[in-house]
Amino acid sequence: MHRLPMPEAEAALAGELSAVRPDLSAPYETGLPGARAAVLTRLWRALAHEPMPWIARRERGREGLTLHLADGRRLHGPHADPYATSAYVTELRLDDRPYDRADHLMTVLAVPHAIDFAAELAHSAASLALSRAQPGPAGREPGASWEWEQQVVDGHPYHPNCRSRPGFSAAEQLAYGPEHRPVVELGLVAVDDCLVRGEWPKWLRDEDRVLIPVHPWQAAHVLDRSHQEGFSAHPLMSLRTLALPDGPHVKTALSARLTSSVRDISVYSIETSATLSAFAEEIAARTDGLLHVTRTLGAVSAHSPALAAVLRESPDLYARAGERVVPVAALAATGLPRSAGWTARFTRLALTVGLRLLDLGVALEAHGQNLLVVLDAAGEPVRLVYRDLADIRVSPLRLARHGIAAPAMSGRIVTDDETTLRRKLFGSLVAGALGATAGSSAVLRENLAGVVDDLPRTPDLAVLLGEPLPTKALTLMRLSPKTPGDIWARIPNPLTGRRS
Repeated sequence: MHRLPMPEAEAALAGELSAVRPDLSAPYETGLPGARAAVLTRLWRALAHEPMPWIARRERGREGLTLHLADGRRLHGPHADPYATSAYVTELRLDDRPYDRADHLMTVLAVPHAIDFAAELAHSAASLALSRAQPGPAGREPGASWEWEQQVVDGHPYHPNCRSRPGFSAAEQLAYGPEHRPVVELGLVAVDDCLVRGEWPKWLRDEDRVLIPVHPWQAAHVLDRSHQEGFSAHPLMSLRTLALPDGPHVKTALSARLTSSVRDISVYSIETSATLSAFAEEIAARTDGLLHVTRTLGAVSAHSPALAAVLRESPDLYARAGERVVPVAALAATGLPRSAGWTARFTRLALTVGLRLLDLGVALEAHGQNLLVVLDAAGEPVRLVYRDLADIRVSPLRLARHGIAAPAMSGRIVTDDETTLRRKLFGSLVAGALGATAGSSAVLRENLAGVVDDLPRTPDLAVLLGEPLPTKALTLMRLSPKTPGDIWARIPNPLTGRRS
């Protein structure tokens, strides 16, 4: 094995940890090999399936997969299951030299923008080891949905930057990361000239001024305004969205790059929030009670993506007596007990709802963070809850076919492009949420095969059954910083066996 010293990111985090939480130093270092393997596995999935311009061809053999690079080098590893969630890659061999760290491999590959991405990979592995170092809660099952979110330790199931939090110290990760189960004290910034949509509550006003909740990281590192004491809240998976105890959720601006995106809030999102929320509520009513959408209560912006906030209903409002609302990302992370055939029944529910809305003209971004499942007292999936409408897509043409008026809005959310609409749903729901819940191609194939014959035969279903599945090329996007928008890959469809 080609051994190098502990990467700078890992060593820096270890040094900070020894000062602020020395009790976590030993479990952090113990967890580093597993965290490196988790990041390396995600990177290998990307290299195996994303359309990297510097990979000339891929050769699948009995002993694994070999990537022939454009410069003549060869990179070899195990067969890459695009739906696997276990960390099964512990080393990759570049021209017979082994590498067990994603950042070292990316540095040696030396493709365009590799150095910056390698730094992100190193930070991701270090932060993931820190996330795993904190012992999980013991005893009772989580209650509120935000408690379930704290169980999701490893972050994005397929992104190599699953835990990359550049700009966050060890102390800040411990103070703000949901997996560490902190209580976060939000501040309030008083704004005179403010864009307001919906009903902004009186308790977030100071006479004629609007009080905008701000994340403490944002207040410390980005904003140059004074702020006053606010209120306590529990961080959710997105880190910048927090749950008030027994109250709504508040989405704050966070000008930090987490996984791929800077998590601020565009003025466009604020402007369209009330219109989109009312429209989504109307559309959800057409699912025979199988889907609820958390309403946007109010949204404000100081005409800046760095200072804005959105108040949303809690998903828990849609649970009846004895029921629980669980984020789909937590299904695999928590080891929630399931009866035989549970994942197939969940797959049926999710596809029924997703395809029905797509046929109507609404493509949800139904990944494991936005999509939640309502479980009855026996733990069976009975309904879905969807939150955060900022990245859905709406087709006026499809809506018109069903006699539904399109919302009075324009911009990136509105499109009639069939490929865009299908990518949005299939990439997030099938290649994302359902794939990660299944955890392998074999299980996903079994789940899909058991339900697709019973679904309405729409043109969208025909595409789903007959073509490779779209998924965001998350690594290629990080290696293409000057390319705007999403870049897509096509991964093997477990129902057809086709390859990209």
